[in-house]
Amino acid sequence: MFTTVWTASPQLPSAGFTLNWSQEGFWRHSLRQIVRLTAGGDRVRIHLSNAYGTSPLKVAGATIARTDRGAAVEPGSLRRLTFAGARSVEIPARGRAASDAVELALEARESVTVTLRLDATTGPATFHAQAFATSYRGAGDLLEDTAGAGFDESSESWYFLSAVDVTAGRTDAVALFGDSITDGFGSTPGADRRWSDVLAERTGRPVINAGIGGNLVLNDSAWYGEKGVHRLGRDVLAQAGVSTLVVLQGLNDIGFSETGEQPTYKPAPVVETDELIAGHRELIRQARASGLRVIGATLLPFGGSDHWGEHAAKVSHEVNEWIRRSGEYDAVADLHRALADPADPDALNPAYDFGDHLHPNDAGYEVMAEVTAEQL
Repeated sequence: MFTTVWTASPQLPSAGFTLNWSQEGFWRHSLRQIVRLTAGGDRVRIHLSNAYGTSPLKVAGATIARTDRGAAVEPGSLRRLTFAGARSVEIPARGRAASDAVELALEARESVTVTLRLDATTGPATFHAQAFATSYRGAGDLLEDTAGAGFDESSESWYFLSAVDVTAGRTDAVALFGDSITDGFGSTPGADRRWSDVLAERTGRPVINAGIGGNLVLNDSAWYGEKGVHRLGRDVLAQAGVSTLVVLQGLNDIGFSETGEQPTYKPAPVVETDELIAGHRELIRQARASGLRVIGATLLPFGGSDHWGEHAAKVSHEVNEWIRRSGEYDAVADLHRALADPADPDALNPAYDFGDHLHPNDAGYEVMAEVTAEQL
């Protein structure tokens, strides 16, 4: 029985972030990516996404191994991956593919390194913009380069790789669904201190992260992904072994309404309380139809940030009160109260503030994990 123990939600290729290779794509490259698993098992498989490709994606070969340091992998752990028995695979535009499972004993919270050989021009690459982890590429066939010396370029995004499953023998994975706060913005890059990482450590359960920086519940964005009510099925409900969904989303719907613009809509549509509640209800409906328990997380305080203003204050207060008191969620993780400044409940506690009055730091993510763990 497979359980998904790591995910990265696919995004449209874009130059609207820090250095990434999504628009230029790959040609005669090997791409090496490192991901940290939230549960272990004896067999492992990967999922690749060409969700935003405009032509077939040809993967000439793939390997997986235990991570050593940087681009290096642990000698003796490298395994060739196959797809329906073949060493290569062609994934149609807007399609996806899963590898066959290989034997590789892995522990919870162990990192694995996935390498893809991309001989043919890929075109713009489906990717996940904010990995807060380092990916590598190098010229030629480096599938079996255990030392990693051939990988001479790096990026902090993930490309094509969308999920990793292991034979965990359990079906109690927790999916965190949201925006940049779920994605881990403000946590220390490379240190695995996101909300999802800490929650997996606290509970011992598999935890998958379905956050996209800037994502909205109600509107699509060229930079920030398909709206939450559309992408939930692909990014959470299609994963293996998930039993619980935690929803932390809506702050960008509110914030972009306040600022009046965002990359897709100028001006941004003004979102009212009843509209955002309707979006939450749709997420609950979809999750329950798939048999999931659904936990609502209150929106974090964001007073003083670039998302704050009179309308934002009104809507965020009303949505949080609905999450707390409506009874429509199976449980509530009251992150707002846990992270609020005692001197100003509309603002993040300075001890938990990354510095923009919007995103938590590592200590804030620790508190979020503690509060959420109490509701699991």
